[in-house]
Amino acid sequence: MRQSIHFATSFDGTRIAWAAAGKGPALVRAPTWLSHIEYDWQSPVSRHWITEFTRCHTLMRIDPRGIGMSEWDVEDLSFDAVVKDLEAAVDAAGLQDFALVGNSGGAAVAIAYAARHPERVKRLFIWGSYCRGSLRRGEPTPVQLERAQMLRKLAEIGWGSDEPTFRQVFASLLVPGATKEQWHWFTDRMRLCCTGRNAARFLAMMEQIDVQAQARQVRCPTLVLHSRQEARNPYEEGKLTAALIPNAEFVLLDSVNHILLPDEAAWQQLVAEFRRFMPGEPGRGVAFVELTDRERQVLELIARGLDNEQIALALRLSAKTVGNHITHIFAKAGVGSRSQAIVRAREAGYGQAPSLH
Repeated sequence: MRQSIHFATSFDGTRIAWAAAGKGPALVRAPTWLSHIEYDWQSPVSRHWITEFTRCHTLMRIDPRGIGMSEWDVEDLSFDAVVKDLEAAVDAAGLQDFALVGNSGGAAVAIAYAARHPERVKRLFIWGSYCRGSLRRGEPTPVQLERAQMLRKLAEIGWGSDEPTFRQVFASLLVPGATKEQWHWFTDRMRLCCTGRNAARFLAMMEQIDVQAQARQVRCPTLVLHSRQEARNPYEEGKLTAALIPNAEFVLLDSVNHILLPDEAAWQQLVAEFRRFMPGEPGRGVAFVELTDRERQVLELIARGLDNEQIALALRLSAKTVGNHITHIFAKAGVGSRSQAIVRAREAGYGQAPSLH
């Protein structure tokens, strides 16, 4: 699979980079500050979600102004400008209606866009979200103000340097559970995606985000997921997002990471929820329609070739529980052996994401 890279012109003439890959119904990922459409294509910290989102969809990814392959030298780096960048890119791609996904600050962008364009957004899938920036959650204390100022200064000084020490502070907030290799990729992406000045400007902008009013105006089916123990955006902010969006569903993820990594069970849970939530996915197979969400998670790992012990470890289940799930899967799918289940599952589109091992 390959991606095609294009450029759109935003409202003030700023060049906005966007990429498309995959086949199927349109799925747009809202722009967020840690983004680089070319580098992310290869990165082990982001490749897993690109693989999943292009499995049955045409995925559109967008670098916001000042970030990635979009124009860096911009005067207006406001939240409203980033939402307008999304509007410009979607218009340039000729999309009339689509599902919209977003995480972190990109979730707030997605919420604002969905409120403005209810006729275009068919479904909204967001995780690690917040409707209120860190300095809009009540009256900030002196300690909170000092902490925000310190993070902006760290970004401005150390972002573009070859020395990763400053950027590792942000990595510890966003992916504390990452391996050494994943930390290397993650901090390197920070250096490549923007200048220190733009990083500090983005942080300042995100601190002041408030899309609570827009969240109440969203009318499409919405699924909100949030990591229980993440440090960057507290669990309570994810709950608030789900409470504000009418009829939104909330799913709790068992993770410390703000950006989910491919080798953690929470990522498998997000994948299962995404596949359940997005309607009309081609190639899922009639035989697997009756499976529960947990059974789909188990089937996904069977299709990747994992044995029962590996599945139990990945999903934090006992081997006996995994065996019971497999028995139910075989009965519902009408298969008599593991090898037959693997063949049928792969024909239905399971097992295409990167392996856990």
